[in-house]
Amino acid sequence: MKGIAASPGIAIGHAYVLKEEEILINTQNISESEVDKEIKTFEEAVLKSKQQLERIKTRTELEMGKDKAEIFKAHIMVLEDPALIEEVKQKIRNERIKADNAVDQVIKEFVAVFEAMEDEYMKERAADVKDVGTRLLKNILNIPFQSLADIQDEVIVVARDLTPSDTAQMNKSKVMGFATDIGGRTSHSAIMARSLEIPAVVGLGNISSSTKNGDTVILDGNDGIVIINPDETTLERYLELKEQHKKLQEELAKLRELPAETLDKHRVELAANIGTPKDVKGALDNGAEGIGLYRTEFLYMDRDNLPTEDEQFEAYKAVAEAMEEKPVIIRTLDIGGDKRLPYIDFPEELNPFLGWRAIRMCLDRPEIIKTQLRAILRASSYGKLRIMYPMVSNISEVRRANAILEEAKKELEREGISFDREIEVGIMVEIPAAAVAADILAKEVDFFSIGTNDLIQYTLAVDRMNENIAHLYQPLHPAILRLIKNVIEASHTNGIWTGMCGEMAGDVNAAPILLGLGLDEFSMSAVSIPRVKKIIRSLTLKQAKKIADKALNMESPEDIEEYMKDIVNQILKTE
Repeated sequence: MKGIAASPGIAIGHAYVLKEEEILINTQNISESEVDKEIKTFEEAVLKSKQQLERIKTRTELEMGKDKAEIFKAHIMVLEDPALIEEVKQKIRNERIKADNAVDQVIKEFVAVFEAMEDEYMKERAADVKDVGTRLLKNILNIPFQSLADIQDEVIVVARDLTPSDTAQMNKSKVMGFATDIGGRTSHSAIMARSLEIPAVVGLGNISSSTKNGDTVILDGNDGIVIINPDETTLERYLELKEQHKKLQEELAKLRELPAETLDKHRVELAANIGTPKDVKGALDNGAEGIGLYRTEFLYMDRDNLPTEDEQFEAYKAVAEAMEEKPVIIRTLDIGGDKRLPYIDFPEELNPFLGWRAIRMCLDRPEIIKTQLRAILRASSYGKLRIMYPMVSNISEVRRANAILEEAKKELEREGISFDREIEVGIMVEIPAAAVAADILAKEVDFFSIGTNDLIQYTLAVDRMNENIAHLYQPLHPAILRLIKNVIEASHTNGIWTGMCGEMAGDVNAAPILLGLGLDEFSMSAVSIPRVKKIIRSLTLKQAKKIADKALNMESPEDIEEYMKDIVNQILKTE
């Protein structure tokens, strides 16, 4: 079965099929006299769910560390969300429906909002809300929970999907890998698998119904393949591949302190994308030389008002100090349109992805971006910070944002507050217009960072979340490679550098091409750094340029992908 390679590695073992008991919602109406009883049932389920989550949080903190336990703090916050609580109660009162029906409807509404968002961290929240909703429903209906904590044998977990609660409670020493029906590289199960460094294949469609407990399963997280009950020849071949992968991991571990340098001494920078200060540890553990993208949206979420300058300052200062003079690029607020905040009045939009968001919203509300810029400037005294504006489409936006930045600098000077007066300012190149007009924009900034997630879908007119056309979302499409080439060349002609902070930066199949095109900095999920570093350290710049030239002259994305897979497999193959 072919799915999405979510976490690298090969696992061979017996299937443990996680079957969730079907939750049947009671759609009967209730009488007015039963309303208070249903509301009380709901309130008791909320309390019980919070108590359960507190226990899971405590256990997760003990076994996996404080950062992994944070997700259950977010789950508890969902249960404390006054908007959710009140909406459920209003449905029970106004529509005369039972507690489980009201919860089911409200949770589905909340999940739909998050699933419509593009940002990987935001999409992960959909799984969190769904997980909390399932817990609430089971507690209302007194349905027992199936726990992965009881696993005693080494297994490969097969499920429709894995919730944060599932993965937090499972016996980590016994689970060798995950295979799920749904999900993508940014789903919770994929993120958790990469964090635990175990193989995972997601988006398999019907793996949970095609597999029985005890079936022999080969899980290939490198190529996104799952084989159920393989023949002897296939089993032997994968046992060899598994041994090769083990040797590769040992080799990659040795690269941690080594630079991302080609065989002919050309150096690039490998950085990590983070969402919160707690992500810094994983970045450093994987050998990151900097932070190429610090998403600041999370400071603005799960609250009822804008974060203060001091709150932002403390968060940025924490990352600056933890990185110890390694560069940190802080992206200014990228919210609006599809990612809404309850305390900002957003317009209703037919196409929010192309709407009032990111730098557009901030320039219309300059007090928001000025507060953020002041906080970043103040924190720049504690490390090597850089500022990056998202969703830029023309030079006027850059000039207006920089004018606000200059105002912030003058205010801090008058107040006698120190900051880095030479702080670098760049833009995300994620709109095709910016990529085409990169030579114009390069005159106003210190660097570019290519946001490939949006650049690809806007250029190819492909919604990457639409399963019907997901196959058309092709990072190695000739048009994408040509745009990237144009951006890099424009930056170098104008004496500035170009990085990349989209998913493509961590794609080993793209790495030789990007290196050959002259990309200066690659920023990615921390766990992807060792493999990309291995690619870079195995080539000369001359070889990479030849690979890039050949790829640029190919006509189809499929041909380029095949060509790159052959090259990368040769590099990653361990003798």
